Parts: sequence; C-alpha cells; structure tokens
Amino acid sequence: MTIISLFIRELEEETIATRKMLALVPTDKMDWAPHTKSMLMRNLAVHIAELPGWIVSAFTKDGLDFATVPYTPTPANNADELLAIFEKNLAEAKTYLTEENTDKLGERWTLRHGENILWDADRWGVVRMAISQIIHHRAQLGVYLRLLNIPIPGSYGPSADEQSF
Repeated sequence: MTIISLFIRELEEETIATRKMLALVPTDKMDWAPHTKSMLMRNLAVHIAELPGWIVSAFTKDGLDFATVPYTPTPANNADELLAIFEKNLAEAKTYLTEENTDKLGERWTLRHGENILWDADRWGVVRMAISQIIHHRAQLGVYLRLLNIPIPGSYGPSADEQSF
C-alpha cells in the first residue's frame, strides 16, 4: 500500500461516520452552542463539511495566510445542505489524492496570520491534519448532539444508543 492509498482508505472510512453525524444536525438548533466559548452548531458542522478542502489546499497552495484570506464559512441552514457541502469538498479532495501527487507530500506548507507562523509542516502533515480534524470536530459535534438528547451513531462500533445488550 502507498501513503496515498492509505489516506484514501482512511478518508473513506471516516466519511461513513461523518455523514451519519452531519445528517443529525437539527435545523432548529443550528444557532445553538453548549457554552459561550463554543462554536455555534452551524459553524462547527460547516467546518467539518469544509475540512476535506484542506486536502485540496495541501496540493494546490504553499500555505494559507488568514491575514490575506479571511475565513468565510459556506452558508448552510440544514443537514441536507451540510451534507452537500461535505460531499462537494470530499469529491474535490479525492481528485488530488492520486499517486501522481505522492512526490508533493514532502513539500512545505505554512499556515500563518501575516508574519505570525501558526503551523509549518509538509503537505503530508496537512492531509493528516485534515483527516484528524474531521475526526476531532465530529466528536465535538457528537457531544453537542448528546447534550440535546439526540441519539448518537457509532463511529468505530456501536454507540451507547445503538447497543442492544
């Protein structure tokens, strides 16, 4: 197996649980947050849906500068729109996860805000981080849903809501 094929396999495996979680975001709770320091559910879910776009950035840009490219979330008002955003970004990301791009994985990629370097890594690290961030934020979304008493699907086996024993 190659690193690219491993990334594809992991992304496809994580996509199953991510779709299930995004599909549960309730329209009437999009602007809810569990704490004043927490993101709104809408913003968290949109962030998850957009994260495969970081894989595209890993192969098409040398980095990202928040000082010159401020973040503007994609508008979404319901679970169907969240899933559409996710599917679009996922499909585009997969077009860059090709064996032809293997040699680019060792090249540098820098996240910054003006002169302030926030993160400097190779492109392999950016792809790895994007997948990790999908998993991390999906877990956060699971906490939000749990606090709203919405049954949670399992990610790596059945959840407490799915267990029958």
